[in-house]
Amino acid sequence: MRIQRRSPKKARIEIIPMIDTIFFLLVFFMISTLSMAQYRGMPVNLPKAASGQQAPADSVAITIDKDSEIFLDKQAIDKTNLGDLLRAQLAKNPELLVVINADDRVEHGRVVEVMDIARGANVAKMAIAIKPKELKR
Repeated sequence: MRIQRRSPKKARIEIIPMIDTIFFLLVFFMISTLSMAQYRGMPVNLPKAASGQQAPADSVAITIDKDSEIFLDKQAIDKTNLGDLLRAQLAKNPELLVVINADDRVEHGRVVEVMDIARGANVAKMAIAIKPKELKR
């Protein structure tokens, strides 16, 4: 009587654990990238709009809170000093972008006044921060 030998199983590469690992790494890097975002302004209730973009890293934030106080990168300042401080920032970086974060309850005239001071300091690039509006589908 002869004993039959079983043929050895072929080696297989299981890809499901590899897919799980790759997915975990993808999620990890997405979350860690989001945590590296720098917010330069003070917390205010921004107005909502349907379109908008993230401010680049080489920007300065001017924040106008609900009490019409002005902040330059989280530092409270007087509007008479704003132009001089912006000129100093422009001397360091001529391509500087000034992002205005105004609370949604601030009067329009106050925002225009701050924009006028920035234009007087020779700021060429200016943007107004908004909160993205949720789109209904």
